Amino acid sequence: MYTWADNCHEFRLTPWENDPISNVSGEALYIRDEDTGRMWSPTPQPARGTNTYVTRHGFGYSIYEYQEDGIVSELTIFVAVDAPVKFARMKIWNRSGRPRRLTVTGYWELVLGQLRPKSHMHVVTELDPETGAVFARNSYGTEYGGRVAFFDTSEPKRLVTGDRCEFLGRNGSPSDPAALHRARLSGRVGAGYDPCVALQVTVHLDSNAQRDMAFNIGSAPSEEECRDLIRSHRGVGRAQEALDGVWRYWEETLGAVHVETPDDMINFMVNGWLPYQTIACRMWGRTGFYQSGGAFGFRDQLQDSMSLIHAAPGLLREHLLRAAARQFVEGDVQHWWHAHSGRGVRTHFSDDYLWLPYSVCRYVRATGDTGVLDEPVTFLEGRPVRPDEEGYYDLPNTVDEAHPLYEHCVRAIKNGLSFGEHGLPLMGCGDWNDGMNLVGEHGKGESVWLAYFLYDVLMQFARLARDHQDEDFAETCVAEAKALAIRIDKTAWDGKWYRRAYFDDGQPLGSAQNIDCQIDSIAQSWAVLTGAGNPERARQAMESVDERLVDKDASIIRLFKPPFDKTELNPGYIKGYSPGVRENGGQYTHAAIWTAMAFAALNDPHRAWEMMRMLNPISHGDTPEGIQTYGVEPYVVAADVYGCEPHIGRGGWTWYTGSSSWMYRLMTESLLGLHLEVDTLRFTPCHHPDWDSFVIHYRYRGTHYHITIHKSGVDTPIASLTLDGNPVSGTALPLVDDHRPHTVEVRFDEAE
Repeated sequence: MYTWADNCHEFRLTPWENDPISNVSGEALYIRDEDTGRMWSPTPQPARGTNTYVTRHGFGYSIYEYQEDGIVSELTIFVAVDAPVKFARMKIWNRSGRPRRLTVTGYWELVLGQLRPKSHMHVVTELDPETGAVFARNSYGTEYGGRVAFFDTSEPKRLVTGDRCEFLGRNGSPSDPAALHRARLSGRVGAGYDPCVALQVTVHLDSNAQRDMAFNIGSAPSEEECRDLIRSHRGVGRAQEALDGVWRYWEETLGAVHVETPDDMINFMVNGWLPYQTIACRMWGRTGFYQSGGAFGFRDQLQDSMSLIHAAPGLLREHLLRAAARQFVEGDVQHWWHAHSGRGVRTHFSDDYLWLPYSVCRYVRATGDTGVLDEPVTFLEGRPVRPDEEGYYDLPNTVDEAHPLYEHCVRAIKNGLSFGEHGLPLMGCGDWNDGMNLVGEHGKGESVWLAYFLYDVLMQFARLARDHQDEDFAETCVAEAKALAIRIDKTAWDGKWYRRAYFDDGQPLGSAQNIDCQIDSIAQSWAVLTGAGNPERARQAMESVDERLVDKDASIIRLFKPPFDKTELNPGYIKGYSPGVRENGGQYTHAAIWTAMAFAALNDPHRAWEMMRMLNPISHGDTPEGIQTYGVEPYVVAADVYGCEPHIGRGGWTWYTGSSSWMYRLMTESLLGLHLEVDTLRFTPCHHPDWDSFVIHYRYRGTHYHITIHKSGVDTPIASLTLDGNPVSGTALPLVDDHRPHTVEVRFDEAE
């Protein structure tokens, strides 16, 4: 547990740690019995009690329940949706049968920067005379030197210290702090201390009495703004209002699509955890246990935001414009950047910029918001990346003149029309797979996957360009796409699957002639998903994927096989991972989802649904034995699952992965067949072999549609569509925002 403001990497209020062994934290709460001196935490760490803890995680909050020596506590941790304030609200009940005198102490180690060793000597604490809260600042902070953090409690009487040495004691630890062996805190605050904030309050409870209190943490650009936040959020009543706001927000956001299928595992993920993981972790926090980067990835968050068409289309629109503003005049982009400063990395990555037109096409096609194409957005300018470097970190200049978002998309596509000797797009220092950063290090390597992706971008943008009255560029896109498809078919086929890439010297990667990485899944999947692949070859390629990369015994779908281990070829840092771990031949879930989507696109429901079950994290944790093997949270998606002994089936990097957004699209679009097209819904389910029907509750603006989809066969057209009992012509459901509930029945013909 840690707290940050504005940027999780640059301005951490408390320390971020990713130590899975000691599981340390710079935040803690303690309950102490004043009569006996006995002390424990209401959470499992750091001062664990003698009984069992119950932890419940919900959307936007976590609850910790515990009972020790007749004292029952319920601690709820959450952040207000409309203010930079974090709450630790605790309810305490005295069930001991006698009066009790307790103290409750909140403790926070201070960073106010990136890392404690770099910033702690500059952190100064003080008591605010107007509010009684503790203020903390780091005036030497590089990015946030003027910002103020505050620490407050709902209790009017409190003792404080800003001295970590006093609180923990010499050679002490949060598990047994020295200050809790003394009667009171000293009140020391100021400069020159090893900084922390500790707030201690006294609680007297008669038998069966209850006490409700809250500790608040927050940050603002000035002291006066901190005081406004303190006054407007102090007290348990305000804490409850903030928690009610959290519940309302997530109920509204996650309620846009609610499914009822015969599979509870699908319902559980679609109706909450997948969109929650995408919005809260990927779009907002950009942090997790395994990474606390804080930056926006150009490719990454565009992919994340594409899944928000139903739940939060405004976030997608907002991010399209945010991302476009990180594009250079030449058409390339910052691979990642920090929003507060604009500093980021300019690279030779070959796919980043193409995700902008790809995402714009999806947004406009789904919402009909063509106005976004005319939104003015500025470009960046800076020195080009030299041929002999992968990239450089810098703060580029912003060009004064703004251009429509449409122009940004056009420049991105034109920048991508650079081809090698096989007629395939240049790979640069990596395409989708960052770890293959040396395949095209000398500017000649080519990517087969990128060729398919570019084809899809060109074909989709051609339709958008025509609607935008840009017929010339539409024709250019179509001509380039058709020529590219011919070149792919001519140069990329390996006999039973498509190759992955070509090195600078022309040697193939992802070929049967390779020692390692003979077959890579993503070239095969996108041959199907884009429709660019020769139909017979694309189907054969997916058969090879199923035969060579799908491990049903381990319930994993490998990225490629064999892993890099023996070859002298050096594709890049991917080779530094142990064979079978992460991108190096384990399951990289992002790509594995594309595999399942491709089988759905081939109308192969048996394999598509089987792979969905293999990918669903719940299926890895539905038994004690499964949890022991998987080892990570079974309710959020893991970026990778190990494919090597002795850790086959072990989950890797969780939470902070774009796999959550793609899994949501796999379930809702590829399998359940839900597609929004402006003011209509189109249904193309890949029918589950064992289901007769399922239900989708869909919210269109302020109107709810309750849709039952009945299956009579497989791969069949819609036989009938009724709206409130009345037949609807065509195969798409017209949507009207009349604020009245509607019942929809969709039936499919019997297969012949």
